[in-house]
Amino acid sequence: MTATESFAEQLKKATWSDHEDAEHTAFLEALMGGRVSREGYAEMVAQHYFAYVALEEAGRALADDPVAGPFVSPELERLPALEADLEELYGKDWRDKITPSKPTLTYVARINQIADWPGGFIAHHYTRYLGDLSGGQVIRKVAERTYQFGAAAGVRFYLFPGIPDLKAFKVDYRDRLNALNPDEVEARRIIGETVLAYQLNTEVIVEIGKRLPEYLVA
Repeated sequence: MTATESFAEQLKKATWSDHEDAEHTAFLEALMGGRVSREGYAEMVAQHYFAYVALEEAGRALADDPVAGPFVSPELERLPALEADLEELYGKDWRDKITPSKPTLTYVARINQIADWPGGFIAHHYTRYLGDLSGGQVIRKVAERTYQFGAAAGVRFYLFPGIPDLKAFKVDYRDRLNALNPDEVEARRIIGETVLAYQLNTEVIVEIGKRLPEYLVA
């Protein structure tokens, strides 16, 4: 960490190796290669759902907070899209067919644990939503091609109709991060929590990957 780096740059630099590790899990590599079945993709969407229930509940509670509030953007909310995707993937009784994995429960517990710490919420918010706006868009294109989804069915999670320019939104988001201007102690805490958030996300995907043999398609 140097004095010349913006806070957004510090976050990106500190989490780059974790980002790379997440991309190279066996499950995601198979998914990006079009070798994961629809059932395997559905399992990933299901695990996302439980994390976003916790994350967006924390966001609603912090909407008026002077630190966290600027990051709580209605156009980012993923739960309605996730619910629509899960109905497409599992049917109308999807709630009875999905369960959180142990790593997902750990991840959700951590989000709940830091829900009253604005900096911690921002760490998890950054990890998930900036990922959805970036690498998530690549996953969307692969899923559309692999599963032949029509009319956005199955990939609504990756669509942000309220954000006309994703690149501009990400620039604005990083400006919000820089505007935090945390002192060194708080900056290190937020960066540490962001690293942890990446690791927890990766563990969720690794757990799904343990079932990869049954999810692979020829």
